[in-house]
Amino acid sequence: MADKLMTEDDVVARLRSGMTVAIGGWASRRKPMAIVRAMVRSGLRDLTVVTHGGPDLGMLCAAGKVRRAVYAFVSLDTIPLEPHFRQARQSGAIEDEPLDEGLFHLGLQAAAWRVPFLPSRVGLGSDLLRDNPRLTTFTSPVPGPGGGEPEELVAMPAIELDAAICHLNVADARGNAMFLGPDLYWDDVMLQAAPTGGRFISAERVVPTEELAGHGCLHQMRISRMMVDGVVEAPGGAHFTQCDPEYPRDEEAQRAYAASARSAEAWAEFRAAWVDLGEDEYRRKVREAVR
Repeated sequence: MADKLMTEDDVVARLRSGMTVAIGGWASRRKPMAIVRAMVRSGLRDLTVVTHGGPDLGMLCAAGKVRRAVYAFVSLDTIPLEPHFRQARQSGAIEDEPLDEGLFHLGLQAAAWRVPFLPSRVGLGSDLLRDNPRLTTFTSPVPGPGGGEPEELVAMPAIELDAAICHLNVADARGNAMFLGPDLYWDDVMLQAAPTGGRFISAERVVPTEELAGHGCLHQMRISRMMVDGVVEAPGGAHFTQCDPEYPRDEEAQRAYAASARSAEAWAEFRAAWVDLGEDEYRRKVREAVR
């Protein structure tokens, strides 16, 4: 089987300006931050970012990489509002497509199943139908429950992707991977929704295939090599977000990141100190900060 190992910069080299890129994880949990930092350092621009947003979306907004954001929420968990994203949205620097978690999931699932939309009751009676022009309703072509009148349903369009990037706990060089924390966060659906050639994961550690089963339960091996085109070995690659059970969220680092939204000068200082450096140097600085 093919060895799919690559570096963060190799992943970014596969991306192009104007792409629609899904980023896995959830708020400030198990985000592929090593690859996100490489995206910030790159010449990419005009991206549409699809995410359960956290510092991934905020950092890319701060760097001027985002044209449009598709999301169900954006938060730093212990800091409720992501400040860089909030500034970008309130200033009109980015376009946005508001969804709730149900419709967000259905849009990704439709893309993964290669169908144009999926029906739902989610969103009926809400302002989403007013605020999101991509959402429409239709009359079901089949009878309602108990043979009643056909229902009015929401048609959630497929969220079509060009690439998906996720961070897992452990993987092999072929792209089989496991999550070891409490939740997969729909990373599998994002990877299935992306086209062949655009599906990338980073992992805390890369092990021989025969050792994968020894790292967790088989139900946690939800990412298969058929869903992955590139694997980055990135110990600490989700920092400063949490990556259960490997490490908790680095709250001090997250507070420093949030404070960088106070001014352009503060962001430039944070970026110079923590983004515009290679991952080896980043890991060294994190280790020193912990001492």
